[in-house]
Amino acid sequence: MTKTWMYNFIPTKAEEEATKAQNMPYQVTRTLIEINDVGPGQFLADPNYPWLIRKAVGSSEIMTGRLVLSHKDIFDHVFRYWTLAMCNHVVTGGRYLVTLVDFTDEKSPRGYQSEHTFLERGLNETYLLGWLDIVQNRAFNAGDEVGLLWDIRTQVFHFKLLRRGD
Repeated sequence: MTKTWMYNFIPTKAEEEATKAQNMPYQVTRTLIEINDVGPGQFLADPNYPWLIRKAVGSSEIMTGRLVLSHKDIFDHVFRYWTLAMCNHVVTGGRYLVTLVDFTDEKSPRGYQSEHTFLERGLNETYLLGWLDIVQNRAFNAGDEVGLLWDIRTQVFHFKLLRRGD
């Protein structure tokens, strides 16, 4: 199921009268809803290179331990597989604890699960993925490219350092 925003541009009669009584203009509201998928799901990802979310890391993301991810990436590749309640929790400002599995060393992947691994809403339609545990155990530089994938079977984020920056 895909999550999307439903905007309420037209007020009900009661809402219209209430805003007139308060001498304020009507505020457009939005609600997160689920709709049936029409596009291909994760099953069409390239099994040899499955990293659907790719990002060059900035120095502020390394220092804060919070990876900034786009609205489109989170809605298309993560929220699609979450329940509406889980999505609403994050969208309304809550923090959802997740597990990150680092596959950079493919022979021995390492999982991270603590209060430092989470997904929360950021500013300007972005989302923040807490990855402080990985940052503390691995040397990152600004410009390094990382890949992420929400694994629908195990319900964890897969993480991999794809390429070192310049």
